Amino acid sequence: MKTLRLLAMFYTIYSRMSNIEIYKKIFSLKTIAVVGFSPKKERASNYVSSYMQVNGYNIIPVNPNHSSIDGKKCYKNLTQIKQKIDIVNIFRNSNFVYPVVEEAISINVAAIWMQDGVHSIEAFNLANDKNIMIIMDDCLMRRHIELYK
Repeated sequence: MKTLRLLAMFYTIYSRMSNIEIYKKIFSLKTIAVVGFSPKKERASNYVSSYMQVNGYNIIPVNPNHSSIDGKKCYKNLTQIKQKIDIVNIFRNSNFVYPVVEEAISINVAAIWMQDGVHSIEAFNLANDKNIMIIMDDCLMRRHIELYK
């Protein structure tokens, strides 16, 4: 039983260290397309994106229901964006994640981040199989604060 606890503790520490290295690689990238960006300031997609922008990241809103948000051109989908996207940050219901991840792969992103409560094992495996850094069910802003503030 003691050995099992030690193995679990080692795995947790190893996994955490691995995640920190992935976070650092992701945070070295600077252009973030935010799928599900809301114009409502109280929504996580808005305040997380505002935080990232203040901290030096280029934010590109993606929401088919808006032509602009916070003075920025808003795109209907990822394939409409002409500039290189490094990270796709997903604020959508988990049921809609897989096609977003497929689209992110089609534009050759380096990383995909699914925010708190957003998860899809199938989408995670698809991105992972394509060697794309992927984080699931976690907050980009929280991790950035944890590492850099």
